[in-house]
Amino acid sequence: MNGRICDRIALGRDAGPCEPKRAIVFYEPSFAPGRLGIGGPSRSFPSISITGARCALNCKHCGGRLLKGMIPAESPRELLAICERIREGGGIGCLISGGCDRSGSVPLAGFLEAISKAKRDLGLKVVVHTGIVGEEVAEGLGRAGIDAALIDLIGSAEAIREIYGIEASPRDYEGSIRALRSHGVPVVPHILVGIHYGRLGGEVRALEIASKCDPQALTFIVLTPIRGTAMESVEPPSPLEVAELISIARSSMADIPLSLGCVRPKGDHRAKLDALAIAAGVDAIAFPSGSAIALAESMGLRVRFSNSCCSLIHEDISM
Repeated sequence: MNGRICDRIALGRDAGPCEPKRAIVFYEPSFAPGRLGIGGPSRSFPSISITGARCALNCKHCGGRLLKGMIPAESPRELLAICERIREGGGIGCLISGGCDRSGSVPLAGFLEAISKAKRDLGLKVVVHTGIVGEEVAEGLGRAGIDAALIDLIGSAEAIREIYGIEASPRDYEGSIRALRSHGVPVVPHILVGIHYGRLGGEVRALEIASKCDPQALTFIVLTPIRGTAMESVEPPSPLEVAELISIARSSMADIPLSLGCVRPKGDHRAKLDALAIAAGVDAIAFPSGSAIALAESMGLRVRFSNSCCSLIHEDISM
């Protein structure tokens, strides 16, 4: 275990006894069955796929499997009806996602009005997973006033080509973030650690891109081998490798909230990573291990819980 990170377990990020205690938020959205007992409706913050289980890319790490756990809404009318049910059931918001087309984009253009109504008329928290975006979608999401756009920021052209199977480059992802920010959309890039067959390659480049693009927050997710995919037997990066990247981000983006997202290996890997992530300075963890909560409390951190999405840490950290 890296000594620099271990030292932070004892010290946290507080510079002295007179400064406010560091806060950390533990998230348990209703993407999956929860354990924390936070309370709220079982579908308080569900994930919705506007393409159902369909994805044109069939990426090697996912193969469309993640879409199968989402609520399908393949028309704007269906999407708005689901959002109305979320509000009527006491829910607070939703993640709107979907499979990508051959350009690496989630086909959001026809759903922009429904997204706007979900946010402005129904008052829901709305988080949108975009993929690569152009000006039309970026402008529409800006008009809708969504709470956050999520985009997997890949820093290696080789990984994009080999894993996603598209002819795109890190510049396309950077351009998407800049387009979204130019229309006032809060952007939370997701760094998928180990996307290139478990090896680290473009992650530092991705951090450099993120640091230049004025993100509202930054989320780290970790390659998680999924049964039935081309990468089901790939070894994910170690907890220490992930924590070192978080530490780099913490040092270079001191004022940007950092979260450890819901996509990461379970079991012992998760418990070790959660502890190291807290030591490295994350502000939020989704679906934390029990030992992570105990560690945060033992460090004297201001622990809070939420059943929304960890991408909203930029809104929650100041509350």
